[in-house]
Amino acid sequence: MKILILNGANLNLQGTRDRGVYGSQTFEQFIPRLRDKYSDITIDYHQTNIEGEIVSVLHNSVGNYDGVLLNAGGYTHTSVVIRDAIAAIDTPVVEIHISNIAAREEFRHTTLIGGVAIGSIVGFGLDSYTLGVEALKLHLAE
Repeated sequence: MKILILNGANLNLQGTRDRGVYGSQTFEQFIPRLRDKYSDITIDYHQTNIEGEIVSVLHNSVGNYDGVLLNAGGYTHTSVVIRDAIAAIDTPVVEIHISNIAAREEFRHTTLIGGVAIGSIVGFGLDSYTLGVEALKLHLAE
């Protein structure tokens, strides 16, 4: 199994940005631990602050990945093009959020991508990604 973790805008600041909401662990610290936990799964990681690059990476996931864990960051609430990209591909996508977006500012309550993802995992810190791997495993076993 091969999974891509695709992170959007500002997630390069994980561990330093608003630690009360997002925690202090960086992806550079977290990803190796996730790979160790799932040593039987190839887990690739990509982060970009550019909306169109997220779209291109999603398009390129077809035939290259069994699933994508997507944390689009703020684009979750604004990006029709990312929503359309998910809807246009056969690769299953799980929407991931580190914080509980339903418990935050009202503008964060709306997710444009949740309706085209196979599911959403929110509010469990970086463990949201671990839960995302489990969700993809279950989905792909069906």
